[in-house]
Amino acid sequence: MSKRDDLIEKYAEDIKDKFGESADMDLLKKVTVGLGPSIYNIDASKVSGTDQKELDTVKNNYLIKKLGLADDSKLDDAIKTVMDKYGSSNRNKYRAVIYYKLCQHFKKESVYNK
Repeated sequence: MSKRDDLIEKYAEDIKDKFGESADMDLLKKVTVGLGPSIYNIDASKVSGTDQKELDTVKNNYLIKKLGLADDSKLDDAIKTVMDKYGSSNRNKYRAVIYYKLCQHFKKESVYNK
């Protein structure tokens, strides 16, 4: 297996452990591939739930630019919901998992079917 495939498996396990659901492997792979080389960087591959600058990056670069959503309070609420479900005591919040869950939350899977 490639390193990317190993990471996708790790993310799928994280979704099962933290969110209690089986991952849609096709969507998870597309989200992970969309993140490019950042998944291999220890710092860039994770999101701090307490760093407002990082949460703003998730909102601006992913929800608004990638998913094409309008900037409103629903975006912040969705990020907070995903972060809360991920668990505040969990220090390893993977960016790919957060993006995957936000994509599902807003039902924007079609963005990855182009």
